[in-house]
Amino acid sequence: MKLKNWKIYAFWIALSLGVGGLSGLLSRGGVEAFEQNAVQPPLSPPGFLFPIVWGILYTLMGISAARVWLTEPSLARSKGINLFITQLVVNFFWSLIFFELGAYGFALIWLLILWVLVAWMIKVFFKTDPLAAWLQIPYLIWLTFAAYLNAGVWYLN
Repeated sequence: MKLKNWKIYAFWIALSLGVGGLSGLLSRGGVEAFEQNAVQPPLSPPGFLFPIVWGILYTLMGISAARVWLTEPSLARSKGINLFITQLVVNFFWSLIFFELGAYGFALIWLLILWVLVAWMIKVFFKTDPLAAWLQIPYLIWLTFAAYLNAGVWYLN
């Protein structure tokens, strides 16, 4: 990372963390009720682990987006950034749908849409900056695990 680009990295990381943080803040009451009342599937991690994992993932997402932003302007770059913003918006609403509304089935559909958007974004990122694409792989893996958890909660509740 070039020193002159630190503001771009800071912006994209802050945007990613901010969206995730706001979503978490808005769904905090639903999370507490969920943890007390919902039957969770096997392999469900303890609640304290989620903010740690998401903090790391949002940071990687921000670094990845900054790397793409810093590439030469192109159709692939524009498409990649648009996909990044779109998936970030979809990501924001998943917690509200799942925790606040308790709409587990709809949340699973929403999560599958998010998974497709992230996979598509990774494919486009590979065209502009392969490392940026690789930085998104842990996110896609976590979304896959989250889909298992979401489906399990829906089935058990």
